[in-house]
Amino acid sequence: MFHSIDECTEFIFNLRASTYKGEPLEAMRKILFELGNPHERVKFIHFAGSNGKGSTLNATREILLQHGLRVGAFISPHLERVNERITINHDQITDEQFLSYSNQVMDVIQRKLDSQYPSFFEIMTVIACLHFANEQIDVALMETGIGGRIDSTNVIIPEVSVITTISLEHTEILGNTIEKIAYEKAGIIKRGKPVVVGVKQPEASEVIKLKAVECESDAFFLNEEIEIGNIEKGFPQHFDFSFEGYQFKSIPLAMQGEHQVNNAALAIAATLLFDKSIQETTIHEALQKAKWEGRFERLSEQIIIDGAHNSEGTSALIRTLQQVFPTKKYKFVYAALQDKDHDVSIQMMDEIAATMCFTQIDLPRSAKAVDLASKSNHPNIHINENWQQLIEDERQSLKTDELLIITGSLYFIADVRKKLVEKVEAYDS
Repeated sequence: MFHSIDECTEFIFNLRASTYKGEPLEAMRKILFELGNPHERVKFIHFAGSNGKGSTLNATREILLQHGLRVGAFISPHLERVNERITINHDQITDEQFLSYSNQVMDVIQRKLDSQYPSFFEIMTVIACLHFANEQIDVALMETGIGGRIDSTNVIIPEVSVITTISLEHTEILGNTIEKIAYEKAGIIKRGKPVVVGVKQPEASEVIKLKAVECESDAFFLNEEIEIGNIEKGFPQHFDFSFEGYQFKSIPLAMQGEHQVNNAALAIAATLLFDKSIQETTIHEALQKAKWEGRFERLSEQIIIDGAHNSEGTSALIRTLQQVFPTKKYKFVYAALQDKDHDVSIQMMDEIAATMCFTQIDLPRSAKAVDLASKSNHPNIHINENWQQLIEDERQSLKTDELLIITGSLYFIADVRKKLVEKVEAYDS
């Protein structure tokens, strides 16, 4: 039994690899059954995708909140504290609630699973289900961890599923082709429940359409059933939206980049499928204030952080930089984990960077700064394993026409954001 939140989180953080030897999702179902199947008392919208699922979930949340609903959200990773992963109306689960649910879960594991512990993410998913059921919310928004088909969140039966994008990631788990990864993501589609899809590759779309037919589910694809038009750049940017008879004009969007227009369109479609009574004014009011920390987040006039953790994310980051700050020079600071396609991302940054800076974070799976730098052909490379010192050095040398862009793994962004915010406030005061 845990007696403090620190004792609890330290233990479950160390459960990165599961000791449970059963079939995928078997431990989840056993634990949830012993706890009274709390997930069966909650309405869900389920989000999967290589990129964009967090931003899409956040836009969905803002619309539903503006509509007057009580909305739970389960996201990952957290930026500062684990409580961020489980919220209701933006209010984080309290330490007392987290501790109570954790002890309930641990009791079941010890009694029914012979103390064979599932993973950290599986335990977090159970805690989220308990919290949402006990708080009697109107809807919970659930983000997958990896993939979809055997992801721990796939024990739920959502009212709507959302698949944002697909790229080659976690290939050792999900497969080494776009089709295989699409198959895993499509695993969140449930019988008779609609799915909203932002995937662009024809081979991935075909896999998802076949799964939807198999499940007798209606599938709505971006640029097919969901249409976007008249994108106007600015702060905020604006766009038109068309879907299933709905025609909305000049929707304001606080988030920058065309990829965020796509995410917002998926969110609008998902909310309308969940509740057809949502008004256009509600959507306008929600999206003009919807922001997502760590995604093209401007910490100061010259510092931007973005969790572009794979080549698709890097491509979106670069497009947004060139759209929003076309005359600036870009100084990149990059740190990442080992299980990503760094070569492509680094080559993309090389092409537009004034400086390429490489560092690393204190995680077992962190890629070494020197190894990342070896993948760059840029003539101006800086390497420092101490990310705090590197950022301070680069900030000190910034010229008025330069931007410092800190990017890479979401774990990197999560690890550094708090201290960066504190430092930026000190810089600008």
